[in-house]
Amino acid sequence: MSRSFEELVGEAEAVPVDGWDFSWLDGRATEQRPSWGYQRTIGERLARVHAALDLQTGGGEVLAGVPALPPVMVATEGWPPNVALATRLLHPLGAVVVADPEEGPLPFAAEAFDLVTSRHPVAVRWAEIARVLRPGGSYLAQHVGPASVFELVEYFLGPQPEAVRRGRHPDDARREAAAAGLEVVDLRLESLHTEFRDIGAVVWFLRKVIWMVPGFTVERYRDRLLELHRRIEAEGPFTARTTRYLIEARKPA
Repeated sequence: MSRSFEELVGEAEAVPVDGWDFSWLDGRATEQRPSWGYQRTIGERLARVHAALDLQTGGGEVLAGVPALPPVMVATEGWPPNVALATRLLHPLGAVVVADPEEGPLPFAAEAFDLVTSRHPVAVRWAEIARVLRPGGSYLAQHVGPASVFELVEYFLGPQPEAVRRGRHPDDARREAAAAGLEVVDLRLESLHTEFRDIGAVVWFLRKVIWMVPGFTVERYRDRLLELHRRIEAEGPFTARTTRYLIEARKPA
């Protein structure tokens, strides 16, 4: 027998959403991964540098999964629960975790790092990244692209203006990087298949990725959630397109 709406939603509301680990969705939702393999890509680069900085590290899960960290490895995070998680995970590996408000100047000296990385940053401080990179160093990151999972966003919020749908476009990142004095040497965008197999997965995802549907609560969207639950039961998984792009921007030597 399929589980009831109340059971699925109640479970999803009770599960913690700290950190950046999505393993709770295993078997309940799937997201196709980009062809470049971000964790593998940064792992290869981290093995070749002396000092690196990972911005907005979340709970540190991605960084902790690379084979080896450089002699100097620093990670920043702005959300206090994630700072604690990342500290517990990364300190034993030799990485220092710094609480950073994710706005204003980075708390590091100029030209301190050979490599700066970030996975799905909420905002990119291009001028600060350029400042803390050594000449010849690179910013290597995976960003969320335009209109990512907007099928789900627009299910709850309705059609979004074109300016909103175009937000996070890689062409804008290229222009902003250049304005900060960095040369974009690699830029790859992919559109990927995503599906949600039960309403609990939808609820948990929207609780965790809070900017998708700002102010999301089950109480506020109960009617839409119940309608979507019935749709999934009748028609199968709710599908969407996720967009991701890999960008490498290099500081002139």
